Amino acid sequence: MDKINALSYIFNTHTEAEDAIHLLSRTGFDLKKLSLVGKGSHSEQYPVGFYTTEDRMKSWGGKGAFWGGIWGLLFAPAVFIFPGIGLLAFAGPVTTMLIGALEGAVVVGGVSALGAALAQIGVPDDEVIKYETALKVDKYVLIVHGNAVEQEQARSVLESTKAIISE
Repeated sequence: MDKINALSYIFNTHTEAEDAIHLLSRTGFDLKKLSLVGKGSHSEQYPVGFYTTEDRMKSWGGKGAFWGGIWGLLFAPAVFIFPGIGLLAFAGPVTTMLIGALEGAVVVGGVSALGAALAQIGVPDDEVIKYETALKVDKYVLIVHGNAVEQEQARSVLESTKAIISE
């Protein structure tokens, strides 16, 4: 199984995460090297739905426009419901790694299914806790995959954002 080799950024809002993705896009960064994880919808006052058309995932609900736009930019969209966290939406390379990890993950000792899957793809334990905590409080995790040069390029572009970098 592939191990994750990436920088991660935590954003407080979907707008901040989306702005960061668009900023990277404008600089020519390869968007296929980005993954985004966040709540599909955090409000129960909106119905939530996900469906596919022409190999693209579509969404409607409280954050449907946001996820629809992100899924137009990034590939491999997916949605999972995790106990204790709720509905999480994924896009990018982390999706395929996570699916493989979920298929083989063994959940023990209070570790969540998401935590077990993230650990299995090589995310350090302290980062797993940081990601889970951020996702539980409706933050967004942007993961920049790639070699050291690509990660440094993303770091220099994203240093002007409100992101919390997690290495």
